[in-house]
Amino acid sequence: MTSAIELSNVSKIYARYSGHQFATLKSALLKRSLLRDLRPNEAFTALKDVSFTVAKGSTVGVIGRNGSGKSTALKLVAGITKPTAGTVKVNGKISALIELGAGFHPEISGRENVFINGIMLGLSKREVEERFDDIVDFAELREFIDAPVKTYSSGMYMRLGFAVAIHVDPDVLLVDEVLAVGDESFTHKCLDKFSEFRRRGKTVLIVTHSLGLVERLCDEAIWLDGGEKQAEGDPKRVIGAYLTAVEQTEQQQMAATTAKSVQTAKPPAPAGDMFQATEGRWGSREVEIVAVQLMGQDGQPSFAFHTGDAVSIKFNVKTTTATEDFVFGVSVFNADGVCCFGTNTDIEAMTSERLDGDGQVVFAIDHLDLVEGTYKLDVAVHRRDGAPYDYHRLLYTFRVQSRTHEVGIFRPAHRWTFSPNVKFK
Repeated sequence: MTSAIELSNVSKIYARYSGHQFATLKSALLKRSLLRDLRPNEAFTALKDVSFTVAKGSTVGVIGRNGSGKSTALKLVAGITKPTAGTVKVNGKISALIELGAGFHPEISGRENVFINGIMLGLSKREVEERFDDIVDFAELREFIDAPVKTYSSGMYMRLGFAVAIHVDPDVLLVDEVLAVGDESFTHKCLDKFSEFRRRGKTVLIVTHSLGLVERLCDEAIWLDGGEKQAEGDPKRVIGAYLTAVEQTEQQQMAATTAKSVQTAKPPAPAGDMFQATEGRWGSREVEIVAVQLMGQDGQPSFAFHTGDAVSIKFNVKTTTATEDFVFGVSVFNADGVCCFGTNTDIEAMTSERLDGDGQVVFAIDHLDLVEGTYKLDVAVHRRDGAPYDYHRLLYTFRVQSRTHEVGIFRPAHRWTFSPNVKFK
């Protein structure tokens, strides 16, 4: 295998400073604090002993959370910064879509900036002239190309930088989350350009949060977390491992949030419409909800589910005095406070007969047909006339995850059919 990029035991450490400010240079010298205050007081490891190889002609995606070291790795490959330890080797001419338009001067025209930026990226003046029309047309800036760059919107500015960099015709293309530089049409043009690079045997290393893009475009994926490589190889396998780790983190965060919400819950301010009430807990506690758990289809407590999963809401209740008048209810709300679904035993024509001592209620959902998002849960027990025994309002948070990103709330089971003359890739 001929390699285009090789990282061998690479570490990158940045110094952090305390942020001291001097009133004047003279005062700093008199206090003899200049050298002391300019010393780093902490070191931050952006990458730790990372090794990977990108084969010539392959497209590799680097994924991970914010702060995982993805962009640092790309800057090391681009030569923008140097490793603290280890070696970085690149075979071939590089074009980096990292800091788009970094060399643009705001006071001069787009035309002049194209020439300056192109030459900075390694093109000759003649090569820029030959590619100028293609660059301007790709950026969709023909009517603005002679206007000063300072009059451009941020999207125009970034599109022009992208267009220049993509027309350098490199052996190795480095891409850092730059597909948000235009509208959907421009994004498709960018993706088509990447596909063209692949067909021509170019090497592409792309950093992105778009997991679907990695699955669709990349031959391999690399997952970084906390500056260390966690996995490398088949995109579906690596993305699956990454999503599992993300779910675990979300589980821990939501468990902590829910525990705090339940512990500190107080009655909210009165609201005419109960659905307008803020987070809280109220009621006579003649019947009390003592614990609530969301259970996954494996029967284990969970705060993160996938669209279509089987989910159960289990709550334990107790009463010190037997009663014949009780109703159990459940409601699900999205992050905007819209009620996605609500029901109770009275609505479903269940007539209460007797509740005495400790009991358990399980509300089972065979298919959680909600789109991806964050949701809140109400659980309650009250009298048939609505008087609350124990109402838990928006105290339980859970996440629904999906590999597709529909909009709305409800995701019904569905399928598409097309006539023979309507085709998709």
